[in-house]
Amino acid sequence: MTSHTHATSQFNRELVLAAVADSFRKLSPRLQFRNPVMFVVFLCSLLTTGLWVQALTGHGEAPTAFIFWVSLWLWFTLLFANFAEALAEGRGKAQADALRSSRKDVLAKKLAAPRRDAAVTLMSSADLRAGDVVLVQAGDILPGDGEAIVGAASVNESAITGESAPVIREAGGDRSAVTGGTQLLSDWLVVRITRNPGETFLDRMIAMVEGAARRKTPNEIALTILLAKFTLIFLLACATLLPYSIYSVQATGSGSPITLTVLIALLVCLIPTTIGALLSAIGIAGMDRMIRANVIATSGRAVEAAGDVDVLLLDKTGTITLGNRQAVAFLPAPGIDERVLAESAQLASLADETPEGRSVVMLARERHGLEAHTPAEGAAEFVPFTAQTRMSGVDIDGRRIRKGALDAVERHLTAQGSQLPPAVKRIAEEIARRGATPLIVTDGALALGVIELKDIVKGGIKERFAEMRAMGIKTIMITGDNPLTAAAIAAEAGVDDFLAEATPEAKLGLIREIQSENRLVAMCGDGTNDAPALAQADVAVAMNTGTQAAKEAGNMVDLDSNPTKLIEVVEIGKQMLITRGALTTFSIANDIAKYFAIIPAAFATTYPALNALNVMHLATPQSAILSAVIFNALIIIFLIPLALKGVKYRALGAGALLRRNLLVYGLGGIAVPFLGIKLIDLLLVAFGLA
Repeated sequence: MTSHTHATSQFNRELVLAAVADSFRKLSPRLQFRNPVMFVVFLCSLLTTGLWVQALTGHGEAPTAFIFWVSLWLWFTLLFANFAEALAEGRGKAQADALRSSRKDVLAKKLAAPRRDAAVTLMSSADLRAGDVVLVQAGDILPGDGEAIVGAASVNESAITGESAPVIREAGGDRSAVTGGTQLLSDWLVVRITRNPGETFLDRMIAMVEGAARRKTPNEIALTILLAKFTLIFLLACATLLPYSIYSVQATGSGSPITLTVLIALLVCLIPTTIGALLSAIGIAGMDRMIRANVIATSGRAVEAAGDVDVLLLDKTGTITLGNRQAVAFLPAPGIDERVLAESAQLASLADETPEGRSVVMLARERHGLEAHTPAEGAAEFVPFTAQTRMSGVDIDGRRIRKGALDAVERHLTAQGSQLPPAVKRIAEEIARRGATPLIVTDGALALGVIELKDIVKGGIKERFAEMRAMGIKTIMITGDNPLTAAAIAAEAGVDDFLAEATPEAKLGLIREIQSENRLVAMCGDGTNDAPALAQADVAVAMNTGTQAAKEAGNMVDLDSNPTKLIEVVEIGKQMLITRGALTTFSIANDIAKYFAIIPAAFATTYPALNALNVMHLATPQSAILSAVIFNALIIIFLIPLALKGVKYRALGAGALLRRNLLVYGLGGIAVPFLGIKLIDLLLVAFGLA
């Protein structure tokens, strides 16, 4: 796929420069106030800057250079946090620009009535309103989102999906939805506009990609509140240290109280600045990964819910199987040569343009070398398949060859005074028991045998379901097949359960039943009959080729219209939650090292005995404090690539995942600051800044 959503690399010169500029613009108090942790850092930066200005006048509470460097690195901490968010947003803006370039104000042909030959009024697409009917002809740009109500046409949707191959849009089916900004390549359509200007699918895509419509998700809000509580606790704790330090000095008559600059540095190093700085970027990057997978989420809540999904409902056709039944065997009746059966089946399928019909012709050629030769005009009369007869075939050279379902062929033979041989019936029933579909072939009143049609399970799908199971996700196959066939395919595919003979009511009932057990459900669909279930599901992926009703009911739209994308959607959601959890663990674990670095240094002048806790042997109290502040800022920059790319996804259960995060990011969060702070201390000493 060569989608515009893949065109923007994670880092490039233009993105970085734009993000740097945005980092300074985001220093606005109004924007900083949205993030409680970083707002505290913002206030601390202002306060230390004021203390530095005071020190310049000769009334500093600490050395001027020390206050300057602490203040400078606190501002860097803010700028690095802003840079992470701006870089995540910048990738979305670049994609939005590409989408916006495809949005055009075009000349629309508004019809007076919903038919092709009605009177036409030319008008701007910006003046169209929901309910208007327009004519779109070959070469025209679709003036807005709508539903094809008359006609069929080939449409170029590359501006939306990135796919160069045209697609068919036609009235009266599940492929009737059309999108504004796409172009008709052939034929014509009468389209009823379903959205007003500014409310189109493309407008919503642009808004979501830019982040303008992004709101914090429930988990993100909960984590923000938790981080704010941690910050408040540390703020209250640090606020009591100054009077306590003053009291201790007065009581002992020795030492000197802690300075405000040191106290501020202590506060900033102890509050969860790392995850506070990266939290917004992680959320934006999660939606960005959805967009790069060509899935548009209508809300961040949907992306997050994808990570918490417990149950996947998957359509059999096109998701678990290739979507078209294939002929895999010719099973002749007793006394009938297989080649005779194959030849008759091929003749009956020559006019059958369905994938199943073509597969019969191909199998006859592969197994018996029978080349398909279409009879001369008038030499044969083809009998098309109908829902009433459930048979098709050909009348040729006095022969009446038919192929069809078991019960339909039995009625056909009975009408001719014949019967289906028990042996042929047993073959058909055996095929049905193993999940395949039998088609009986007859020549007049004689049953020649059975064609076995099989739903081909997609390669690798069983392994994907095993991964889902390892993550604690239950997979349920939904199919219109009978229970016997459904059970056989479910066993071959490796799904946990199945719903056979599924109706819209049955799908909706199943989702509600699962949700009543406090479990989250994800499903995909493309038809109007899927809309009720999509509206009920927690994560509902609608196919872009589907009906407008399905797209309205879902909270995600797959531009590629690939049903297996549901599995990828869940993985992306999981990855976002895993990334957030991993970096939160790392951030909190960081504090342990900072305690040993900054607390002994902060109170060395008040309690000299605390120097015994200087286990890192940092050069001086000022060097220790400055090293911790610098590390606190730099670690944000080093973690930005991880926040944007996400922690590598692995199919693990919740328990194994927690243990891995604690081991890698918990212990790593303890070890890295010890090494980093010590290295910075050595550099400060080497450059004479300690």
